[in-house]
Amino acid sequence: MVFESLSEKLQNALSKLKGKGKLSEKDVDLAMREVRLALLEADVNFKVVKEFIKKVKERSIGSEVMESLTPGQQVIKIVNEELTDLMGEKEAKINFSSSPPTVILMCGLQGAGKTTTTGKLALNLKKQNKRPLLVACDIYRPAAIKQLEVVGERVEIPVFSMGDKVNPVDIAKAALEHGKKHGNDVIIIDTAGRLHIDEELMMEIENIHNAVNPEEVLLVLDAMTGQDAVNVAESFNERLSITGVVLTKLDGDARGGAALSLRSVTDKPIKFVGMGEKLDQLEAFHPDRMASRILGMGDVLSLIEKAQASFDEKKAIELEKKIRSQQFSFDDFLEQLEQMKSLGPLDQFIGMIPGMNSKALKGLDVNEKDINRIQAIIQSMTKKERDNPDLIDSSRRKRIALGSGTTVQDVNKILKQFKETKKMMKKFTDMEKTMKKKGKLGFPFF
Repeated sequence: MVFESLSEKLQNALSKLKGKGKLSEKDVDLAMREVRLALLEADVNFKVVKEFIKKVKERSIGSEVMESLTPGQQVIKIVNEELTDLMGEKEAKINFSSSPPTVILMCGLQGAGKTTTTGKLALNLKKQNKRPLLVACDIYRPAAIKQLEVVGERVEIPVFSMGDKVNPVDIAKAALEHGKKHGNDVIIIDTAGRLHIDEELMMEIENIHNAVNPEEVLLVLDAMTGQDAVNVAESFNERLSITGVVLTKLDGDARGGAALSLRSVTDKPIKFVGMGEKLDQLEAFHPDRMASRILGMGDVLSLIEKAQASFDEKKAIELEKKIRSQQFSFDDFLEQLEQMKSLGPLDQFIGMIPGMNSKALKGLDVNEKDINRIQAIIQSMTKKERDNPDLIDSSRRKRIALGSGTTVQDVNKILKQFKETKKMMKKFTDMEKTMKKKGKLGFPFF
């Protein structure tokens, strides 16, 4: 889970201040010592930690806290604000050219996930009604062009390539002309991964930059490299004047040092973060929302956005009617499972709910295979059986188990869970009806 280790330690350190009616400077010192250790263990840059602690401490022993009725909560508010400031205050969006096409140059080390991220970014922009063109300028890595073509096919976005025998600078120039002719308003150039100490390759990407004059130069960095990510960012920035960073594999980084150090050290914003391997798992980076998640305050806005993107409003209204009239079937259950899967890993979106910290998620084993097994069982039922599970006798259970590649026990378990779910829904519906009646009788229902 993102920032799991850091989140838990920060929350523990700050929770000790919550119950105190008054705070002394010693109380703040002790809490800040723990916060400092938590940040250093999360691989946050030492200078960044030092400056962060200094700012928080100065504000925490000032009058806004010491004279407050809830000093502990005020300190947490200050930490939240300073964390947000550390990561860039607000979302940094793509700078689109006033006269299309907008050129985005992707750069980074080998193995950072640049080609996949290029495809993810194209899909993200396509959802914003843009018409992107992917450009294959990595002529060195075996099958790099093929990989980009496969990614392009999956997201249904065209790929411009001229093979691996043409100079990347010429490919980039030709792609720009091609994009203008074919009405592509965004051109995303995938370049070869290169070490920042490789002078020849760094000169090449500078030449590409000079040839196409991009609006955006996005550095793709692996979040799990921690402090090294900051050093790489500094080196690329010196040569290319990067406009932003895309952090990949943030979902696998329990520390988060790179995300917390980059803005402060390089003065360049994190624009996107990779939250999984799937091509739709690239998210805009919101410093304020991320700070809230780190401190266990949740991220309701992102949760709502995810739900709105995944759930069909019409279907949700239909489902509500079915629940109220007790017509909820296995087909509806299956539809809900599919929509839940589209939200992404369960631990990620539960972490967006206020109060649901990493401790609450420990021991929660959410396996996609389990969801797939449930889907297989439901899909092995006939239409009549899905509408009326009471028809499913022992012989039908055996047939369903055989058809879904599961056991009769698995089928029994799903049938039992479905029955319990319907019972619970009936209770809520009955309770709502009762409370509404009481409301009419003078007992207000809140």
